Amino acid sequence: MRLSNLADYAVVLMSAAARQCGSVPIHAGMLAEQTGIPAPTAQKLVSGLARAGLLVASRGSGGGVRLARPAAAISVADIIEAVEGPIALTSCVAEGRHDCSLEGNCKVQPHWGVVNGAVRGALQEISLATLSVAPAKAGAAGDSTPATPSKPTTAPAFAGATS
Repeated sequence: MRLSNLADYAVVLMSAAARQCGSVPIHAGMLAEQTGIPAPTAQKLVSGLARAGLLVASRGSGGGVRLARPAAAISVADIIEAVEGPIALTSCVAEGRHDCSLEGNCKVQPHWGVVNGAVRGALQEISLATLSVAPAKAGAAGDSTPATPSKPTTAPAFAGATS
């Protein structure tokens, strides 16, 4: 499974909007600048995310967009579905779709709903608040993982290598 570029950009854009803490409206152009998303694409995403109820737009001199609800209450699944529609890994889990040539004989079809639900559930568990903060760096205080991998002291031995 792979997200479309538009869905990926929507998550990036919403993360940038969340870093504004939702208090100050921000223009699509500023979001484009902050994220590197082309301005027309950012504007298209802002419009779509506002239609989906994830952003609130206001016009005028102090206008712009802000999150419609707290970042902790917006999930990655919400953002993806706002751009791509319902998450459906296969056509047989999409409501109303019956265009699979294997339908009727497929022994896996009854299980796709469980798989699809697990993927959607995992995406639902990741909040925008989580994505809007920098992850802890390896090697930080309290982290036993080294910041850089140790270098081997001897060269690796390869089959057929001569000394």
